Amino acid sequence: MGRYVIRRLIQAIPVLLGATLLIFCIVFALPGDPIAALFGDKRPDPAIAEVLREQYHLNDPLLLQYWYYISGVLFRGDFGVNFADIPVSQIMAGKFQITLNLALTALTMEAVIGVGLGLWAALRRGKATDTMILASTLLLISVPTLVTGFVLQLLLGVKLKQWTGADIFPVAGTFAGWRSYLLPGFVLAGTSIAYLTRLTRTSLAETLRADYIRTATAKGLSRRRVVGRHGLRNALIPLVTYLGADLGNLMGGAVITETIFNLQGIGNQLFTSVYLREQPVVVGIVTVLVLVYILANLVVDLLYAVLDPRIRYE
Repeated sequence: MGRYVIRRLIQAIPVLLGATLLIFCIVFALPGDPIAALFGDKRPDPAIAEVLREQYHLNDPLLLQYWYYISGVLFRGDFGVNFADIPVSQIMAGKFQITLNLALTALTMEAVIGVGLGLWAALRRGKATDTMILASTLLLISVPTLVTGFVLQLLLGVKLKQWTGADIFPVAGTFAGWRSYLLPGFVLAGTSIAYLTRLTRTSLAETLRADYIRTATAKGLSRRRVVGRHGLRNALIPLVTYLGADLGNLMGGAVITETIFNLQGIGNQLFTSVYLREQPVVVGIVTVLVLVYILANLVVDLLYAVLDPRIRYE
């Protein structure tokens, strides 16, 4: 197992290099002058602008700029500074925690609600409950996140407070602690909940038709034990794969949700940095998200051996 983990970490290095080089080239190849954007509507003094370009290596070839960046990340853990000399790691520090809290809240809701509804639908396949759950998931998939966010913000954040007098679901900011993440967490996880519900239903229904399930039932095992110990455990493998990959999607796709609920996280910062042409911040945020994807996939691979003892890593 230890050798497998080390091998996977080594294999992750070219993935990290390729992904960061691609985003580095895309971001720095955008038209416009970031130094001119730094001064806004004012025209910068040519001498000062030239000094700043030299300071931030903007006159160097693109690959050399990339080497300065990636060598700092790999050897010193330094993500560089933005064009105001503020360390990128300092910019990301507090914002990353907010996005991580939001993503973990969404992932928890996704796992509990998605697997629960999928299990319920699979055990009542073809009945009214199954049809109702499938229709609900189709509705979640069809409605854009922007619409879902504003509707739930109005109904649960504003109207419910007027009816009950209790601020159960805050509509903006993080002032209410963990409750601040409930409503945006559900909005962010909405589409994923729908897909996971359908995936759970399909995977479990297929597993329950397997020969070993019929054998376990014929031996007189209870329905709960057959489904829980033999059926659900084997059906969890594709679900774990989906959840592991979705953690990166939730963190990278939180831009709209963070904007709706005024959460000052990574997604909001990414949008702002793209708008202000702060290339070092954009590349730094994407680098962290790539690392999250890599680590999440490694954890998923290791969980395979726990869920299915037939899988062994040598």
